[in-house]
Amino acid sequence: MCGVAVQLEGEHILSVRGDPQDLFSRGHICPKALALKDIHEDPDRLRRPMRRTPSGWQEISWDEALDEAAERLIAIQREHGSDAVASYMGNPQVHSYTGLLGGVQLLRALRSRNRYSATSVDQLPHHMASYFLYGHQLLIPVPDVDRTDFMLIIGGNPVVSNGSLMTAPDIANRLREVRGRGGRLVVIDPRRSETAALANQYVAIRPGTDVLLLLGMLHTIFDEDLLERERLPSFIDQLAEVQAISLEFSPEQTASITTVDSKILRQLTRDFVASPSAVCYGRMGVSTQQFGAVCQWLIQLINILTGNLDRPGGAMFPEPAFDMLKLGGGFGQRGSYGKRVTRVRGLPEFGGEFPVAALAEEILTPGPGQIRALVTAAGNPVLSTPNGQQLEAALSSLEFMVSVDIYLNETTRHAHLILPPTFGLERDHFDLVFHGLAIRNTVKYALPAVEVAKTARHDWQIFQGLVERLETLDPARRPAWRERMLRRWLTPRRLIALGIRRGRRGAGASWRVGRSAPSDHGLTLSQIIRSVHGVDLGALEPALPGRLQTATKRIHLVPEVFAKDIARVRRIFFERDDHFSALQLIGRRDLRSNNSWGHNSYRLVKGPRRCTLRMHPKDASARSLQDGEIVQIRSRVGVLKAVLQVTDELLPGVVSLPHGWGHDRPSIKLSVAAGQPGISVNDLTDDQFIDQLSGNAALNGIAVSVEPLGVN
Repeated sequence: MCGVAVQLEGEHILSVRGDPQDLFSRGHICPKALALKDIHEDPDRLRRPMRRTPSGWQEISWDEALDEAAERLIAIQREHGSDAVASYMGNPQVHSYTGLLGGVQLLRALRSRNRYSATSVDQLPHHMASYFLYGHQLLIPVPDVDRTDFMLIIGGNPVVSNGSLMTAPDIANRLREVRGRGGRLVVIDPRRSETAALANQYVAIRPGTDVLLLLGMLHTIFDEDLLERERLPSFIDQLAEVQAISLEFSPEQTASITTVDSKILRQLTRDFVASPSAVCYGRMGVSTQQFGAVCQWLIQLINILTGNLDRPGGAMFPEPAFDMLKLGGGFGQRGSYGKRVTRVRGLPEFGGEFPVAALAEEILTPGPGQIRALVTAAGNPVLSTPNGQQLEAALSSLEFMVSVDIYLNETTRHAHLILPPTFGLERDHFDLVFHGLAIRNTVKYALPAVEVAKTARHDWQIFQGLVERLETLDPARRPAWRERMLRRWLTPRRLIALGIRRGRRGAGASWRVGRSAPSDHGLTLSQIIRSVHGVDLGALEPALPGRLQTATKRIHLVPEVFAKDIARVRRIFFERDDHFSALQLIGRRDLRSNNSWGHNSYRLVKGPRRCTLRMHPKDASARSLQDGEIVQIRSRVGVLKAVLQVTDELLPGVVSLPHGWGHDRPSIKLSVAAGQPGISVNDLTDDQFIDQLSGNAALNGIAVSVEPLGVN
């Protein structure tokens, strides 16, 4: 979503920098954009289809690769059933609108219920809360950062993530502006993060106990009669049920577990309620834990009950020019929960996908329904999903695997075919998803910066080629003639143009946007393309109840699935006393470490070693460990070695490792990344340690031991 200015000399890229005239990003870009030149010119990047053979990788033609992929997939499904072929879609898939739209068509053509993605190691709890409260998994409210008087951040580090499920370019300065206008910024986290360094107040919390803190805030609201009923939305139900749930979770009862003093929590709640506007925002640290879904539900309740939902300065709903909520055909589906469960462990589906924590066992466990083939796109689950070593063993056992990816990495090395799409500056760009999560309504479309090679194919063309071949080999999959013709005509770009034209702000609609609008007659894609610095559509506006997707146009505050899970909260924290006996491992994000794929850019990985195990001085002293020492980390699923970094930024009893590293596997083609020291934290995370309600992976709060090297 940041404006990027690319200086070219012919086809040679001279520089990549932020566009100071961009109406939204104000000249800011993150390191990922600076690395576009590196990735574009990377000699390790694949540019033609590759086939794995006994003697090594062999370059083949597109027709040969697509034919073989479709034939192998169809053959396996004919012998073992449709669900024998699974799919995994990685995080970068969402950053390519053509990949997102084309990928959905491929999933439909595969006709398999075994679908997985990076969603269930990330934001699945957000989708679940939005689905049950607001009626649509994509109707996720975002903080109105530019107008809030009080921002409470729990388990998030937007200064490093550049805003996550909150499209907010230049977020560090926007947070400084909150304080600059007299507002408050409070961060609650087990680690005094880069965002905490900007805050008025930092509160340390034990990993995985955020659910108790949030329940304690709700308890305080009712216990101290802080509820201002005139500020409550008129379209909510079940207020009494919320009060009943919060009764037994007083800050005094939970303080010894969370480590958050009851007086601090009560005062924090009072200040939040009393602020003219306020917003509570929780991200990865809240989502990727054993109560991720309940936490995201409780965050929504706090925003609702303090009168801060759908009002300036609170949690608001963007209304983008292209609205995913109105996109049919499976692209913007409302959501679903528990319609099916996984074969081995019985984990629930959400939105048609199973939790990726179950993928390895579904491959390795024999029997009817066993996964025997896999299609991956833009993902590296060996490094990004729990118990990566088990998944690695599972991938090596597959009968067939095909990957749409630009690199031969830790995951794709197990593929039989790799189909590399164009990347970055070679393709047009429109943020299909992230406009819908933006803290201001804007729209922008970027044309390709460089000419694409004649032998290259875009991701949607690869998906389309697979779909057409699958339908040819199995005519039962083939849609009606009219649909096939429409699909061929309705390219991703035409679909975007149509969606913008038919949207609330599109041509034919009656609206005005002020000085930055390309015309007073509504938006078209061609007008947006001409507005190279973007089009400002204005600040977020109240949108409820009209934008609600619930059947009654009301918000039921206590969906049954969340209410039932409170019993698990009670059981885990009040009926056991052994869950904090070990050190607890949490993740960590680095500003220049943009997931695993960015590690092959030298400009991103140069400098001091960043893949270190951080530990509080008290914990290091208790184990006779020294800063800079190589230590051994042990969890239920793995043992790794790392360099120790002693720091008081962590709560005692907590250790931290960044994600995305571990490029020491054999047979990868990542020359820069392979030369960087580091280990994969997901060789320690546990596929059995999940949020039981949503199935989301619990990547924070992992029980580990840390010992001097050589201790058995």
